[in-house]
Amino acid sequence: MTSLPLTQPQRSALVDTSLALLLQEQPNGQQLLDTVSAGDPGRRRLALQALLAMRPAIPLPAELNVSLERLLAAEAAERETVDALSLPGTEVDPRLSLWRGDITTIRADAIVNAANSALLGCFQPLHACIDNAIHSAAGPWLRQECADIMASRDRPEPTGTATVTRGYHLPATQVIHTVGPIVHGEPTPEHEVLLASSYRSCLLTAEELGASSIALCCISTGVFGYPKTEAAVIAVRTVREVLPHCQSLTKVVFNVFDPIDESIYRGLLGPDR
Repeated sequence: MTSLPLTQPQRSALVDTSLALLLQEQPNGQQLLDTVSAGDPGRRRLALQALLAMRPAIPLPAELNVSLERLLAAEAAERETVDALSLPGTEVDPRLSLWRGDITTIRADAIVNAANSALLGCFQPLHACIDNAIHSAAGPWLRQECADIMASRDRPEPTGTATVTRGYHLPATQVIHTVGPIVHGEPTPEHEVLLASSYRSCLLTAEELGASSIALCCISTGVFGYPKTEAAVIAVRTVREVLPHCQSLTKVVFNVFDPIDESIYRGLLGPDR
């Protein structure tokens, strides 16, 4: 979707309108707004992000829908992105790439979200998890679609499976959500099987969609507690096992966000080529 650039006054007006409408729904959000934006009006956009994270999966009122659509469309148009297909391959396989950065800036047919079993995103304001980042960049329409899917199933999302939604205001066309295993201490053989299932399900789902590119996150290594090195070994091994059976996929990006993960994956994938 293309969007005309916004002037700073227009952007501020959309933020203020959206905040006012959200506060009509969530009067108790005023304290959060005051806390986040105290002494700095420029942080009102951050406060809007926080309030949206708290908002339940209910339809947007028309005025709020228009305001958020204009704001997020303009932000998406301004966002610097990286094309998954332009990334260099690695020594072990030219179809496999390693890239460190924000997954919400990757232009791919699909990106993977490490979700929880409710599949509604993270409700904790400004929580630094990938679930929160993806839902924030996509917009509240993503949570609503997830809620519709979950209502039709009437059960939690099983560990190791994959569910597809639209990408909305992300540069990625679609989001593939998967729930990885939760680990306390050392992973068990069952944890290994479930983590491999998450990666396998994501790749096979992307193949079913006819996707040519997919960006994978580090599933389960955050608050879910899976040790980084062991998880990376399973991720790379599973992808290399599944990829020969995929016809449409020509690029699989291992997306990492910190130098430790980058070093681990670089050791498994070898240098760029």
